[in-house]
Amino acid sequence: MRRETTATTTLALACAAQFIVIFDISVITVALPSIQRDLGFAPANLQWVVSGYTLAFAGLLLLGGRLADLCGHKRVFVSALTAFTAASLVGGLATVPAVLIAARAAQGVAAAALAPLALTMLTTTFPEGPLRTRAFTIWTALGLAGGASGNLFGGVLTEYLTWRSILLVNVPLGVPVILVAARFLTRRDTSAHGVRLDVPGAVLATVALIMLTFGIAQAHTHAWTDLATALPLLGGTAALAAFVAVETKLAPQPLIPPRLFRLPGVSRGNLAMLLGGACFHIPMWYFLTLTMQDVLHYSAVQTGLGFLPHTVVMLLVGLFLTPRLMRFVQPRILIATGALIAAGGFLWQSGITPSSGYGTGILGPAVLVSFGTGLVGTPVSTTITNGVASADAGAVSGLLNTTRQFGGAFGLAVLLTLTATHATDAPAVLADSYQRAFRGIAVILLALAALAPLLPAQHLAGRRRPVETGPSAEDRRDPRNVQ
Repeated sequence: MRRETTATTTLALACAAQFIVIFDISVITVALPSIQRDLGFAPANLQWVVSGYTLAFAGLLLLGGRLADLCGHKRVFVSALTAFTAASLVGGLATVPAVLIAARAAQGVAAAALAPLALTMLTTTFPEGPLRTRAFTIWTALGLAGGASGNLFGGVLTEYLTWRSILLVNVPLGVPVILVAARFLTRRDTSAHGVRLDVPGAVLATVALIMLTFGIAQAHTHAWTDLATALPLLGGTAALAAFVAVETKLAPQPLIPPRLFRLPGVSRGNLAMLLGGACFHIPMWYFLTLTMQDVLHYSAVQTGLGFLPHTVVMLLVGLFLTPRLMRFVQPRILIATGALIAAGGFLWQSGITPSSGYGTGILGPAVLVSFGTGLVGTPVSTTITNGVASADAGAVSGLLNTTRQFGGAFGLAVLLTLTATHATDAPAVLADSYQRAFRGIAVILLALAALAPLLPAQHLAGRRRPVETGPSAEDRRDPRNVQ
């Protein structure tokens, strides 16, 4: 009975952590226009409210996955969630842009330790078999619920309270979880001998991601040859080169073993994940939120409700249709098909104007975009992880999540360079600006569709292996038939 109680508590804590981490990625988007007006964000800097979180999360995710092996599950869980809650409080009380961006980055750092630990807790608590499968299903569903509910709750909280409430709500959510974890979570100090933290690699990776994204973002208001753009890009490139040198030559236990990139699924699959991340979720939510509020003049609640078709279609296709299709259709075909369908949806979305109605301006494109998104996500993940040895599963999973998060932040910075820099809030001008971003997303998706045929094929569970048509087993055993 005590063991069952401990397992149930661990599952509840892991699900709570996953919900909070994913919720805070999506909840902020609907509040962006309100944050911009209240704190006086320049249009080019508004993206850092989102990217500050995702870049810190992406850059330190691999390091965070190993932190618990050295410091223990309970200690890292309580410390990371406490830091996340404190950063949420600081962000909710921020009065200047710099404080809010710093708080969001601090949230990302804490999330980088919290997210992989939640999955590790389930793996070490539940044995392989039905119990672990059920635990993973519940954990995945709570993560999807966090992402799906973020836009809606973000709209409600912003409309009826204030944008600050979307950060301050983490305090009453986080404190009870911290107290339960401190009281009931089993102390699981692995004391893993020989495990080392590749701190230099993690720092260089984070610096490279931030500087490259910042350099691209600077191109929105400066020329590519301007020092404000060129210096961050050069610095980010140098940090990336140093990261590669550390991982290949110096690190005794690199965050990403270089040999993994010799696997076609890992190398090409992560490129596909990068392109997909540069279109879906963060960039899509960002530009759709601004379009609905700045061009169509929807309220925060109306914007949150406007995202419901995206959420419903994406969940239905991703959870029910795609897994069934993957039994009979190669993942690379599903990726190419989904990318083309979503590209068509974004091209439709790029025709939105201030006079567009919800049906043709939002709902129609949403069905195509979300249907295509639902076809792409799981096939890309399975392509990356297929055939990877169990000893490398953690590193590959961490790389997958890092690529997805960085793709979102980097893609947003690139797409912002396509938008106008006019200091005006005229709906027609803003509509033209966001139209270019949607067309840019469509182009990236066409590149993803072109890459898909180069991804490795996989064995399909629902398709029978070919029947052997050569000599029968009896004939092969007959010495007279041996030539």
